Amino acid sequence: MAWFPVLLVAAPLLLAGTFVAQTVFGLARNYASARTIGVPIRFIPISPLNPFWTLVDRAVLSFIRRLPGPLGRNSFTRYNWRGWEVADRYRSHQEMGDIWVLVTPFKNWIYLNDPDALNSLFRRGNDFPRPVFVTGVCCWLENVLELTQDFPFAAILDVFGPNISTAEGQAWKTQRKMAMHSFNEQNNEIVWSESLTLATDMQKYWTSMPSIDTAASDLRTLSLHVLSRAGFGKSFKFESQEDRKTQRPSANSAANYKDSLQTIMENCVLILGLGTSFIAQPWLPKKLRDVHAAYVSFRAYMTSLYEEEKAAYAVGETGEPNLMRSMVRASQADAKDGGGLTEAEIYGNMFVFNFAGHDTTAHSFTFAMYFLAANPEVQEWLHEEIHRVFGDVPVEDWDYRANFPRLKRCLSVLYETIRLYVPVPTIKWTADKAQPLVVGGRTLVLPASSMIAPSYGSVQTDPRFWGPNSLNWDPSRFIVKSAEDGDEELRVPVRGSFHGWSDGARDCPGRKFSHVEFVATMAVLFRSNWRVKPAPKYPDESPEAARSRVLDLIENDSGSVLLLQMLHPERAPLVWEKR
Repeated sequence: MAWFPVLLVAAPLLLAGTFVAQTVFGLARNYASARTIGVPIRFIPISPLNPFWTLVDRAVLSFIRRLPGPLGRNSFTRYNWRGWEVADRYRSHQEMGDIWVLVTPFKNWIYLNDPDALNSLFRRGNDFPRPVFVTGVCCWLENVLELTQDFPFAAILDVFGPNISTAEGQAWKTQRKMAMHSFNEQNNEIVWSESLTLATDMQKYWTSMPSIDTAASDLRTLSLHVLSRAGFGKSFKFESQEDRKTQRPSANSAANYKDSLQTIMENCVLILGLGTSFIAQPWLPKKLRDVHAAYVSFRAYMTSLYEEEKAAYAVGETGEPNLMRSMVRASQADAKDGGGLTEAEIYGNMFVFNFAGHDTTAHSFTFAMYFLAANPEVQEWLHEEIHRVFGDVPVEDWDYRANFPRLKRCLSVLYETIRLYVPVPTIKWTADKAQPLVVGGRTLVLPASSMIAPSYGSVQTDPRFWGPNSLNWDPSRFIVKSAEDGDEELRVPVRGSFHGWSDGARDCPGRKFSHVEFVATMAVLFRSNWRVKPAPKYPDESPEAARSRVLDLIENDSGSVLLLQMLHPERAPLVWEKR
């Protein structure tokens, strides 16, 4: 056994040596590839796709940045963490131009800030596909050996089945067709009416409290309940965070579905990161096993609804449209000609619709609410439009088709919020073939297997396209007077400078859904004589200081978990008061 102590020492050293050797080899290989492009280059030692690093990047780098001089300020501390693009904005492109390369041990990342090049990138979907492996039925813990290999991970978003986010080729075309059939105007009317009802109840709760530190959680609940109604035809009343804490488990299957979906949405990082089979292990903490139970319950509920909809379609029954019903029926109709979706694809897409629609909308809601709290003049600006459109008409009589198109200012709040904080940036890559791309008048050849990152944090704040106040939150930048009748219209940005819902053939199919939900909620919250402001941190804090504190929180305490979000909005409670 004398060799055992030696093994204890040698094994970690061998692993460390292997890691260092792979890192050096990967950097050298990718640097040689990057040099062929002829643009500025920066290096980082750890791949941004390394899941172990994403768990500790902020903590490690916050320590390293305290080191003196170049030890604490270098490309590693500047670029090797999730969310650096938002913090950096357009500074790197000012220093290096509209295209530059970040060399990592796994892939090269090419950052683009040229609107024309970005238009070409999204238009040429076959030349620049989405790297499905980045969302990549196996997870990193269950397939840890793949982390050091240069081949795709399986798509973690396939947790409930193949879906539009991970499909390619003909499978994607079929799923896209089914998705577009489901996201229709009938469904948008349901989104409108449900958002009005839920926002009314949420405002009653908010205005009854001395202060609110659960705004983010409450907005997530509103978004979840809108999805429940529009997605599955199940309606639920608004519940505050305190209400949910005191609720007892229900025997009602619909309520259990909602609770399961809420658990899944709140623990997506665990499910997508650890995998459903791993979190089912009996030796794990109860929280993880509860998440797996929610996964099983939600899947069983979708199976039940799927069978009900198939049976109803077979006998010609109709009902109120929802995403699940529309997708099943469209798929059953296409199945007669050999098309349609499989059962697993329907489950997979319903999960992705809920995941994408819930988290992206909820996080954008939270950013917008805090920006509004810090900008009372924008609240008054919204109130003017809402009063002009509705007057004294009761909320229950607001008509989607007549009123939604007129609420341009409400929609501009969403656009401006997403301009500064894009929740889901899209990534492209060159796959197995080098591709030419014109950038700034030069034709560059981008090597095979290169990641291409549209620089959203830069192109959507670049003063060349957005003016000298490009870093300020100002929804009015999206509003322009019509030359014909003087009515307000949404301003069309410089083409290629705004990609809030992606672009090209693979843009977001739920764009209108999110527009309707957001606008309806804003219209309810700011049509009355209530306004929101930051709660004072101490008795003599001035309103200006409180607003500045909230803006600092947005800027300095936002980051990527699974999506870009405010990390600790509860640190700045809000107050609703009469105008």
